Amino acid sequence: MWKTILRRLLIMIPELVILSILVFLLAKAMPGDPFTGTINPRASQAQIHHLMVIHGLYDPWYQQYWNWVVHLFHGNLGISYEYQEPVIDLIKQRGTNTLWLALFTMVLTYVIGLPLGIYAGRHEGKLQDTLVRIYTYVTMSIPFFVVLVIGIWVFGYTLNWFPTSGSISSQASGFGGSLISRLGHIILPGLLGALFGTVNIVQYLRSEVIDAKHSDYVRTARAKGVPMKDIYRHHIFRNSLLPIAAFAGYSITGLLGGSIFTEMVFSYPGMGLLFLNAINFRDYTVITALVLLYGFLNLMGTLLSDIALSIVDPRVRVE
Repeated sequence: MWKTILRRLLIMIPELVILSILVFLLAKAMPGDPFTGTINPRASQAQIHHLMVIHGLYDPWYQQYWNWVVHLFHGNLGISYEYQEPVIDLIKQRGTNTLWLALFTMVLTYVIGLPLGIYAGRHEGKLQDTLVRIYTYVTMSIPFFVVLVIGIWVFGYTLNWFPTSGSISSQASGFGGSLISRLGHIILPGLLGALFGTVNIVQYLRSEVIDAKHSDYVRTARAKGVPMKDIYRHHIFRNSLLPIAAFAGYSITGLLGGSIFTEMVFSYPGMGLLFLNAINFRDYTVITALVLLYGFLNLMGTLLSDIALSIVDPRVRVE
């Protein structure tokens, strides 16, 4: 298995090279430039031209790409044109905020989704199953950003239960105060994200539990007099978790990529909001770094899903 993981990691190298070239070219193809409107509004075209020359934006694309790759291997992702900070520092700051929100959302998603999916599948065709399915249908039918806006209006502005922007209050002091403030800022967006994230888990798990209930090995176990609770614990639940394990890697990396809708509505300073602002301001260095990071996370998500699947079922091996 370790050899397979190493082989998959080696295969990722040419994939990342191709991705980096495409990302770099697409970023350069964006109309406009990163300096118009970000410096003195009265700046002349000569001043903007001077800045473009200093940053090498008039060089051939392959020369710009090579310089970017050389700096990348030295841990230098460039300087953000908009924020005037190293891109690596921006990603560290925003990535920490996104990591907190992603982990909180993921934990809530599985804490809510796994019991609901198992409960619905176990009570197939009954009132309990119908209520869970209604929940999934309603959740799927409402656009996510609408729920975010309603949630922030009701629980943020009307009831004033949760903060509506930022990641840590400026009044928080010390480790304990910062931790409490951070948790207060991620509870509402994390809960709303988890309620939508549970839909796929509930539907997949419900279908798998129902299929397992009607399988031959379950009928054989029941014919031998094995109690249903033991059948669920040792057979149905374990086999039903296979698609959920395969889905886990993608969900983790997807959450780490940041939810643009969530971070935009809550003005949460994460990587999703950073990416959106970078597009608006033509901040090429930030755009290329983030898209390359997202591509790497997606490739890692595929590998993590295969590994998780092999752990849940030892008969499954990463091919």
